[in-house]
Amino acid sequence: MEPQVRRLTAADYDDIIRVWQDAGLPFKPKGRERKELLQQEMLQPFCAFFGLYLGGKLIGVIIANWDGRRGWLNRLAIDPDHRGRRYAGRLIAAAEEFLKSQGAIVLAGLIDEENLPSMAAFTRAGYSCVKEIRLFRKRTDPDA
Repeated sequence: MEPQVRRLTAADYDDIIRVWQDAGLPFKPKGRERKELLQQEMLQPFCAFFGLYLGGKLIGVIIANWDGRRGWLNRLAIDPDHRGRRYAGRLIAAAEEFLKSQGAIVLAGLIDEENLPSMAAFTRAGYSCVKEIRLFRKRTDPDA
């Protein structure tokens, strides 16, 4: 059975959350990942959520965002039962294709420091870690 990548919609919300939970990816169900906000994000022309399906079940997720300067790949997650099969690379490729179609020539993945599976997947896909960059953030909502 060959896995299939497809664009996700608001109807896939519960499955997206399940994959993130199964993969151990933290999420903010009362903040930026609450259903209404993700649905709004999915409708933006510069954003695409992609899912990897195997036998009709969602087993992987990635979000691609174009900010007008850089293409961002976020929230890559593969169900732990399906890791080690290079499935993450298929999602990265789909996100890259979308971002290039938006005009992105620089692509960047945001990965939590402890997320070794994602780091390995991005490295295999030709990305290099830029250790000199630090992320500074400011939350306007404690649940964000």
